[in-house]
Amino acid sequence: MGTLFLDPIAFSIGGLKVHWYGLILGSAALVGLLLAVWEGKRFRIPQEFFMDLLLLGVPSAIIAARIYYVAFMWDDYKNNFWDVFKIWNGGIAIYGALIGAIICAVIFVRRRGYNFWRIADICAPGLIIGQMIGRWGNFVNQEAYGGPTTEEFLRNSLHLPSFIVNQMNVQGTFHHPTFLYESLWNLVGLMLLLILRRQKFLRSGELFASYFIWYSIGRFFIEALRTDSLAFQGAAWLASFVNGLWSPMTWFGFELGYLAPSYGNVRISQLLAIGIVIAAVIFIIVRRRTVSDLPYYSDPITSTKVAAVEVPGAVGNAEPVKVEPAKTTEEQPEVPEEKKE
Repeated sequence: MGTLFLDPIAFSIGGLKVHWYGLILGSAALVGLLLAVWEGKRFRIPQEFFMDLLLLGVPSAIIAARIYYVAFMWDDYKNNFWDVFKIWNGGIAIYGALIGAIICAVIFVRRRGYNFWRIADICAPGLIIGQMIGRWGNFVNQEAYGGPTTEEFLRNSLHLPSFIVNQMNVQGTFHHPTFLYESLWNLVGLMLLLILRRQKFLRSGELFASYFIWYSIGRFFIEALRTDSLAFQGAAWLASFVNGLWSPMTWFGFELGYLAPSYGNVRISQLLAIGIVIAAVIFIIVRRRTVSDLPYYSDPITSTKVAAVEVPGAVGNAEPVKVEPAKTTEEQPEVPEEKKE
């Protein structure tokens, strides 16, 4: 690092230092939760369900994200094992976080009796807004930035405020604010998801898949600007293929960020992004053609673990009303003969 314009320590309580990185990630999770709770009310899903999901999902995501990052950067940690746990210094891989969160969600949602894809659709906007906010943690830590650029480009071409331009000055060299590019990309994606989920044609699981498609497209192009990408040594044709797909960015004056040969020649996040986009498109097409009773996004959501029956006409987040089953013939009280007539 170096030439930090912003102090990564927000405040201290005694000997405990509270980092902006943690506060920003916590705020991102909270905003994502509120967005999911708000949409969940339309389907009469109690807010406690989403709160429990968050309490389990966030630790799972952080642990998986750290494992993912450390696995590809093991040479940097094998002689400093305790640094593995210093997540406040950065080193959280977003795809690792998604893997951890999805595994946790599949288990939790099914145990609560809900269909995973229906809940994933509700959570999709919360995920992308969480990523949009969370990227500012990288900004404060002065990490995940792009290749060199000029102060003039940042101030006069992008018209960025001074606090961003100054923070992008790393040891005397200005760099592309890739955190900002991704945050803005996610902001546009959030608006698209909010519009898309009100369309009548949308089926179960397709909003979640759309989130992955949108995010991965942006990540593919932004990742190549970075200088700290996780990478591996792949075949020459694979590296040429990936770089060829990215080449239209040069039309806008961007250049590939430097990738140390010791890391490899293929950025892992770029390759994952390509695979995810292809898989998500196939997922949507195949399900539409093979699942005859595929529910729409707007269809009611029910849990197989809830014994109560909701009375038609209930509104808001009202509690379900329990309806007693009809009594059998043996349980019906005897009616006097004169009453039967």
